[in-house]
Amino acid sequence: MTNRSCLSSKGGESPTKSMRRSPKQQRGKQRVEKILDAAAEVFAEVGYDAATTHAIATRANTAVGSLYQFFPDKAAIFRALEIRHVERVRAMWAKLDKPSIIQLPLRQMIQQLVAAVAKLFEQPTSRVVFVQFFTAPEIFQTIDESLTQEAIAFMASLLKQRHPTLSDERASLLAEVCVHCSNTLILIALRSSETHSQQLIQQIEDLLVSYLSPHVGDEVLQSEVMKVMICPHCQSERLSKNGHRHGKQRYLCKDCGKQFPAWKGALP
Repeated sequence: MTNRSCLSSKGGESPTKSMRRSPKQQRGKQRVEKILDAAAEVFAEVGYDAATTHAIATRANTAVGSLYQFFPDKAAIFRALEIRHVERVRAMWAKLDKPSIIQLPLRQMIQQLVAAVAKLFEQPTSRVVFVQFFTAPEIFQTIDESLTQEAIAFMASLLKQRHPTLSDERASLLAEVCVHCSNTLILIALRSSETHSQQLIQQIEDLLVSYLSPHVGDEVLQSEVMKVMICPHCQSERLSKNGHRHGKQRYLCKDCGKQFPAWKGALP
């Protein structure tokens, strides 16, 4: 098991710091994006050491002189890819950190998380940055292992939101195991055939669900909720789960027969 993470950075530097000049017009911005897309493909195919700025320019269908207008060397190009990857990772986190996802049944919540990560790694930039970080960490200028803690803190936050009575220490430990195990399998998946890669992604989902169920699974949360739930209509404590609506768990009172969402039955 590795102690590296795909989600780590040294301080959130701007991409312009790795560039000779920043494009002002849309045409220049599009050219830079083409260069970065091409670089990700070249680095993925031949590795960082064998890649050249001429090969990247050729793949981007641009003159090498145009490439040098923006990037002084391939190290600057790779650094821009690092920053691009981190920006995309943080955008992914922002989309996942929502009650509508966190409050889903555990299997569905994990499916959302794993699907988002799988989609991230459909992009050549994230694939090459992730693999190179494990195989050639010395080339990195922006990403380092500090993002491992950021990833763990993010996952711990999701678990705490899902199960507020979890201690910070327990949430952090659960998150640490989830991040490290997932990263290990992701690395293998990215270096495998498409079929085997898909199988491993599914195993990540099954692994996380099995591991987290005793701690933040549906039955655990149901037990915790039922301890502090009463029917808002008749104050009965005899309740049963009755499906979800708009991402919220609903309950059925066994005495009066009325339904209500979890928050309406919570004791003050």
